[in-house]
Amino acid sequence: MKSEDTPFEGGPMDGRVLPVLVGMTGHPPKTYRIPVPAPDGGPPTVLVYRRVPRDRGRVGMARWKYAYDPTGKKGARRKWPWSKPDSTPGGKPDDADG
Repeated sequence: MKSEDTPFEGGPMDGRVLPVLVGMTGHPPKTYRIPVPAPDGGPPTVLVYRRVPRDRGRVGMARWKYAYDPTGKKGARRKWPWSKPDSTPGGKPDDADG
């Protein structure tokens, strides 16, 4: 797999450049999650970085950078109408008499 040196901006990773695997399109993932272990052995804290366009710089430099997202919420996902659970008991549509 191919990787690209990608800069991180904001948060604890500010100023660091890490090699990030790129997909078939040559783009790194839209979100980059970094689990940080808790010192007391509790659940890890997850740092969330979002991919944003990078300023045009020298040729050959990464086209993307990651910006820190302090909220850490997942992005909006598409909700398909056919993926909704049935609202009627038994899973039959309301107009099915039968």
